[in-house]
Amino acid sequence: MSLKAKSLTKLDPVWQRIREESQQATQDEPLMGGLFHVSVLHHDSIEKALSYRLSLKLASGEMPEQILREIADEAYRDDPWLGEAARADLVATHERDPVCTRFVQPLLYFKGYQAVQSYRVAHWLWTKGRADLAYFIQMRTSEVFGVDIHPAAKMGKGIMIDHAHSIVIGETASVGDNVSMLHSVTLGGTGKEHDDRHPKIGDGVLIGAGAKVLGAIRVGHCSRIAAGSVVLEDVPPMKTVAGVPARIVGEAGCAQPSVMMNQLLGRG
Repeated sequence: MSLKAKSLTKLDPVWQRIREESQQATQDEPLMGGLFHVSVLHHDSIEKALSYRLSLKLASGEMPEQILREIADEAYRDDPWLGEAARADLVATHERDPVCTRFVQPLLYFKGYQAVQSYRVAHWLWTKGRADLAYFIQMRTSEVFGVDIHPAAKMGKGIMIDHAHSIVIGETASVGDNVSMLHSVTLGGTGKEHDDRHPKIGDGVLIGAGAKVLGAIRVGHCSRIAAGSVVLEDVPPMKTVAGVPARIVGEAGCAQPSVMMNQLLGRG
């Protein structure tokens, strides 16, 4: 490793751990050595590794890998928050998903994590007025990962999307920090309105599998939405809602539902 890479690694415990895990994995399974080298060990930062990984996944006959990689590199250089969010999302996934035992797993294998990082690049493009490129990345993210997040939507950091199949997040939706959601969640509208029409999700919210949150409503911080619920009205902070349509069925049960990941009604 170069002196520059060593210096960056020392200052970045998340990236250092990813590299150490990759080195160990290469020893444990030599047949995977090529993957770990090109995806992790060849790079000097998580931003560079993500640029490579995302461009490899999203490339198509219409848009080559090299151009996508240059776009991602530009985004990470221009906005350091993207790298901070990538680290926070990775740590969140490791803390909340029991099958995630190593930091390197989301980077290489978890489509929910990779889809969120793809969205973040698309959102950066959107804020720069580069709508067509943003839409292209949204389209490819949906095709490759099964996650459809409009590039205009706003998402905080520490986001964990488990399994990440059939996720839909609309244009005017916003998602706070440290939110967890499972597969088949929709943050959608209720009709053909063109203005603010999608939900606003507070910090620390847990959204169960198959839940639909519809309309320009607010879900208060540290609340829980039970699996399969259809939420059509505001949810106060620190409450649990369930049903079709969803109703308040109790308190959230703990201070940080999105971290505890407890989806059993009546229990904290």
